[in-house]
Amino acid sequence: MSVVRVTPRGAERWVRGHPWIYRSEVLDQPPEPGLVEVHDPRGRRIGQALYSPGSEIRLRLLERGGRAVDAAWWRERLTGCAERRAGIDATAYRLVHAEGDEIPSLVVDRYDRWLVVQILSSGLETLRGALVRALVELFAPEGILLRNDAPARRREGLPVETELAHGSVPREIEVREGEIRYLAAPWEGQKTGAFLDQRPNRILAARLTREGGRALDCFTYHGSFAVHLARRAASVVALDSSREALERGAANAALNGLTNIEWREADVFETLRALARGRERFDAIVLDPPAFAKSRAAVPGALRGYREINLRAMRCLAPGGTLVTASCSFHVGLPDFLTMLAEAAGDSGRPILLRRILGQGEDHPEVLTVPETGYLKGAVLQAG
Repeated sequence: MSVVRVTPRGAERWVRGHPWIYRSEVLDQPPEPGLVEVHDPRGRRIGQALYSPGSEIRLRLLERGGRAVDAAWWRERLTGCAERRAGIDATAYRLVHAEGDEIPSLVVDRYDRWLVVQILSSGLETLRGALVRALVELFAPEGILLRNDAPARRREGLPVETELAHGSVPREIEVREGEIRYLAAPWEGQKTGAFLDQRPNRILAARLTREGGRALDCFTYHGSFAVHLARRAASVVALDSSREALERGAANAALNGLTNIEWREADVFETLRALARGRERFDAIVLDPPAFAKSRAAVPGALRGYREINLRAMRCLAPGGTLVTASCSFHVGLPDFLTMLAEAAGDSGRPILLRRILGQGEDHPEVLTVPETGYLKGAVLQAG
């Protein structure tokens, strides 16, 4: 195993609980990626890490001690991940959340009897064989799909591709989330086939929906929120600009025998303005937009966009109605998100109550010292 020395600043980062050491903090630069032993400037071993020679993030802490990262290591680490997910009321959830589960640059999502994996660093790529063998041995999946098509792989000098690693994986997989079933698309769907991070918030939104009321789901995508809402609401309007996404949403509604959802192809910003002008009222509204801020520089514009849609949604709430609103933009922090909501509430001209702050599900653990593990934030608001 190669030995890599790091600066005092790099070593301190691990002491402070963050698993990354950057290029400028690495004193030795081996040419090949892989698992390396890391020493501080005095030559003391401080751990083992995944080394990526072409990445700004040169080292990702994998093992603090001298224990071999072998089959037994993988079994123990992956077993711990599975045990932390015990009791989740769903057949689709995240099994490994990268740094959140102390396996940097690895995502493993479970879809019933299949696993979908993302390997996001060149260091981890060198351990692919051991990883796949451990997943097969521990979980006996019918198939493992490598969705290695994330843009992060380009920054690591890795090919962007989707390939089968074990068994077979169907194009669509029927999964259950609470009392709702839906079809995941592991080969072509967003992320690894579905948005799993909002699972508990979807179940909560349904529980908060007024029985027999009217609901609105904005940026519905495949209708994950809309289908939950439709179990209690008399009617649901589901908005999205993608006809293909709406067709998948309609298929998910049919899977659950639901006929009370109107699937409307529309621009959400324009539609919310029109609904507010027309004094339309809804007992439940969901705002779950795509990330508006892909970089720190985009944050001001993103906050203006979030403020706009939240203001219009607040004006469309019936008295006592509930708004479940969220942002998946990592660069928009929770304080900024809540400040934006307060500004929108002030502009709405009506009392808006903060009922609950939302985050990621327990299968997407957020480590306090690793802010990159958390990106989803949201709130439950209620009109007075």
